[in-house]
Amino acid sequence: MSTTEVKTSAQQVEKSKHAERRPDPCVVVIFGASGDLTKRKLLPALYHLEQQDLLPEEFVVVGVARRDLSQTFAPDMKDGIIKGGGVEENEPKLAKFIERVKYFQTNFDDDAGYEKLKSFLADLDKQYGTEGNRLFYLAVAPEYFADITQRLGNHGMAQPADGSKSWVRVIIEKPFGTDLESAKKLNNEINAVLHEDQIFRIDHYLGKETVQNILVFRFGNGIFEPVWNRNYIDSVQITAAESIGIEGRGPFYEQAGALRDVLQNHVMEVLSFVAMEPPDSFESAAVRVEKLKVWKAIEPIPVTDTARGQYGPGKVDGQDVIGYRQEDRVNPESQTETYAAMKLEIENWRWAGVPFYIRASKRLERRVTEVNIIFKQPPLHIFKGGHDDCDNIEPNVLTLRIQPDDGIKLQIGAKIPGPTTNVAQVTMDFSYAEVFGKSSANGYERLLLDAMLGDGTLFAERQGVEATWALMTPILEAWAKEKKSFPNYAAGSWGPKEADELLARDGRKWRVS
Repeated sequence: MSTTEVKTSAQQVEKSKHAERRPDPCVVVIFGASGDLTKRKLLPALYHLEQQDLLPEEFVVVGVARRDLSQTFAPDMKDGIIKGGGVEENEPKLAKFIERVKYFQTNFDDDAGYEKLKSFLADLDKQYGTEGNRLFYLAVAPEYFADITQRLGNHGMAQPADGSKSWVRVIIEKPFGTDLESAKKLNNEINAVLHEDQIFRIDHYLGKETVQNILVFRFGNGIFEPVWNRNYIDSVQITAAESIGIEGRGPFYEQAGALRDVLQNHVMEVLSFVAMEPPDSFESAAVRVEKLKVWKAIEPIPVTDTARGQYGPGKVDGQDVIGYRQEDRVNPESQTETYAAMKLEIENWRWAGVPFYIRASKRLERRVTEVNIIFKQPPLHIFKGGHDDCDNIEPNVLTLRIQPDDGIKLQIGAKIPGPTTNVAQVTMDFSYAEVFGKSSANGYERLLLDAMLGDGTLFAERQGVEATWALMTPILEAWAKEKKSFPNYAAGSWGPKEADELLARDGRKWRVS
């Protein structure tokens, strides 16, 4: 099948699914709408859904924030859609969409403001026919999550009206807690107001097509699932590397660090997709059960199986960059890690004895997020015995590239043409952009649509959040007791030597495609 035929087939399938994927009439209410996330990600994503006819006719967006932006909010969101969403200014649907973008000013702790918001939304129901359905998006600092949820409950906005068929759902941004105790506390506070099926804890990594494709790749292709186990796989590596620094977010990153910011959520979610058993179906409950089984099967992680680092000055893309401790609003003696790595063991039938190495970092040589599946070597190297370049044949490696250059690569050995048996590594490569075309989607499209549909498959649930924090909290506590000599890797390198040693003692090394 040619690339053109693949594209046409994909378009036909997508078109046939539109009707069944269109949600009920609703109002999307974004708390913290003056922040960068709303303009750069959320509004462009909602408009992309509009372009694909995946939004209901009866649909409104309401931005809620503390500043008076009533005159500038809609034009500013239009600018964000055009610049961030790859949209032409005169596109016919854009003007109609912007007409349904509203703004409401209130402080998040102002009870009178919540009463006025309630009336404002009721008026929109009458004007636009949105039938009382609400999707609240908490794009605010974590300290507001519980308070806003509590006030929505106090003012009768957290549950549908009695006898009504309407629904209320709440999307909560990460970080969801900073350790196990705080995550449990936040869960208790929010569950006191909302049922678990109303809560959508968002992780934007799960909106990425390449993350969702892990499940399709594994369970939709008969040639891979039979070898997806300890009998054939030597080890698994997951890398989430950034070449950028903290981009002015000093106060946030000082409280977070690489483990809280990326490993506990993004990387652990990807790991669960790689390691989970086939679910009974792809319904939300079935997928979540299998993900939770993976996290529960991970053995407690000894601190000796971890490594951490903090970047110092260096060069990235040929440019001199400062170290973490020189960044704006960062403690000059900070012990916050900008690099975190660890070795995990999943004690179940499929993965017993297969190490999973995971890492996340700022200011590495280049940006790359990928999964490397390293297969075992054949038990007998029949090409040994005087043949050139055959004594050190590399293992087969399957790479699932999440970003950038989304795709899949399989590394295999092949004979170099000639009169001697020389083996070279060659790759079979699939690129999303080449096959399906470049997309302007940012990953939030699928997540916002699923939340409006009430589908929690790609969202975190309470047990999963607490299971991953239970694994990570002892490591954070151990690190807090041990003062490290930072910085211990240069910006633009591939991280501290301690991380290399973590794999070297097992006879392995980090891989990047």
